[in-house]
Amino acid sequence: MDFSYSEKEEAFRQEIRDWLAVHSRDLPKWWFDPKLKRPDTDSREYHDFGVWWHKKLYDDGFVGLNWPKEYGGRGATLLEQVVFSEEMAKARVPGITNTIGIGWCGPTIMAYGTEEQKKRFLQPMLKADEIWCQGFSEPEAGSDLANCQTKGVQDGDYWVVTGQKVWTSGGQYSDWAILLVRTEPDAPKHRGLTFFLLDMHAQGVTVRPLRQMTGGSEFNETFMDSVRVHKSMMVGERGRGFYVAMGTLEFERSGIGAAIGRENTVEDMIEMAKAMGKNKDPLVRQKMAQLFIEGNVIKYTGLRALSKQLHGMTPGSESGVMSAFGMEWNQRANDFAMQIQGPYARLMRDSSYAIDDGRWQHSFLRSRGNTIETGTSEIKRNVIAQRILGLPRE
Repeated sequence: MDFSYSEKEEAFRQEIRDWLAVHSRDLPKWWFDPKLKRPDTDSREYHDFGVWWHKKLYDDGFVGLNWPKEYGGRGATLLEQVVFSEEMAKARVPGITNTIGIGWCGPTIMAYGTEEQKKRFLQPMLKADEIWCQGFSEPEAGSDLANCQTKGVQDGDYWVVTGQKVWTSGGQYSDWAILLVRTEPDAPKHRGLTFFLLDMHAQGVTVRPLRQMTGGSEFNETFMDSVRVHKSMMVGERGRGFYVAMGTLEFERSGIGAAIGRENTVEDMIEMAKAMGKNKDPLVRQKMAQLFIEGNVIKYTGLRALSKQLHGMTPGSESGVMSAFGMEWNQRANDFAMQIQGPYARLMRDSSYAIDDGRWQHSFLRSRGNTIETGTSEIKRNVIAQRILGLPRE
């Protein structure tokens, strides 16, 4: 991959910088000052803030950059998407909201959906007029998606869906979900699933929050009691939903935005170490350098996955490498932040003595889920072993 940017891409970079120079002033003071109180990240106030900022980006053409214009995007190149992610990270401003919709659901609909589905769902998704979530995991099938037991029975033009999903991120604010349902109970488990789009406001859908050790309720469990889903909401072929879901997971694990911006975490950690008088400790300096190097390894692995997309291919197994290494990196970085703080590490955001208003404590606790979400580290290592190293399954 050529890491140099064209004149067009550099002109686009300047366009973003000019926009940010004006609109970043509209952000609340707490966004830039970690000492100020801020809303909980899973609160309605924070959600509404994210949608407000997202719509500002959308109105000026910075959402869905590389999506086709006919679906509300800008028709830009993937490299322009990289430029956008770089500049947003440098400016330390919020990214887009509705990330599950735009990052995973939208690309899946574009790849496997009907033209009617694309016209109906993609533009409202980009505008954040409709928020999306993901209904894959279940209490007895968290990482083994093929073991999904949510049942769908056909009734004329409708499917009657009954079952339970868990770890539904953002489900409490969502309007639609992508949903994996077992429609062929007698077929082999990988071939008996169908992929649907679910109206989260439909009769029979119930969302309940799951309290996390951070104190928040980012995740939810979703119950479906005889929910009627029209056949037009099926994505791909009946009984082929597992393979559509695998495509979704490739998009989920390959987002370039997740690979860019880790330098900010290291820089913030350096500033914290300086404030606490620990920046001259050689062990602290060595660990910071190691985290910085590893962060760049993740970034360039993400760009390798991007390079495949630039050549018309799916992200591939590189996305699994980036995701596995990146999730574990985040845990190591937050572990080290707690070590730097020493006894202050016990103080959460409600304490007036908490460092950076308890930001690091929250991210430390939240990072415990990193090696479970988007597939466990063990599953990702199996993918790497089989698809990259060519090792046998047994």
